[in-house]
Amino acid sequence: MSRRAILSLGLVIVVAVACSSDRRSDRSVRALPTIEAPQQSRGGFLSRLNPFQNASFRSNPSRAVTSPQSSDRLCGIRGLAGEVLPPITSEVAQCGVTAPVRVRQVDGVRLTQGAIMDCETAAALHNWVRKGVKPAVGRTGGGVTGLRVAAHYVCRPRNHRAGARVSEHGRGRAIDISAILLADGSEMSVLRDWHDSTHSRALQRMHRAACGTFGTTLGPGSDGMHEDHFHYDTARHRNGPYCR
Repeated sequence: MSRRAILSLGLVIVVAVACSSDRRSDRSVRALPTIEAPQQSRGGFLSRLNPFQNASFRSNPSRAVTSPQSSDRLCGIRGLAGEVLPPITSEVAQCGVTAPVRVRQVDGVRLTQGAIMDCETAAALHNWVRKGVKPAVGRTGGGVTGLRVAAHYVCRPRNHRAGARVSEHGRGRAIDISAILLADGSEMSVLRDWHDSTHSRALQRMHRAACGTFGTTLGPGSDGMHEDHFHYDTARHRNGPYCR
């Protein structure tokens, strides 16, 4: 056999071996199990929570996995009822909640809408209702039956100001309350009753009780942005609780 024939035969053998190896590699890859990532809703879920987000935040819609698991002992706390939610993620830096819950009822007091937050914030809310709201309201109007929730988790900048840092709302560490609902159908409104009302003292007393229970407590007279609601969050401040 000539030298050229020997070289040609060798080349054919090399190509055949390589093709056979590639086919075995393909079979081994196909044999590996495939794990599907959970489906996530994009934009719509959080847009319904806050349809007026700043344009820069709308351009980076948050994403959430929604498969709630109901619990009447949320975060291990008796009397805290709602659902455990899967992690909430976001394309916006600093937004999202690693272990969120949706709180619907706190020590027998219902929330006007399910409020999404982390367990630390839920525990603080529970403590405030028990030690702040209920003692302040007492038997007025038959006692407290509900909290009107103005805002909870939503990915947005502080005070809705473009360019500001992400609000604690965007971390699941804040809740806004605009009124206390009473058994007789009336309510204590932060906007209407903070000044010169039969409910003023109760509202001011419960707001003072939030200081220290939460890291930040803001209300009427604090900064001009909270005249119609209480803002409470569990941010940690270098010099201790920030209360105004």
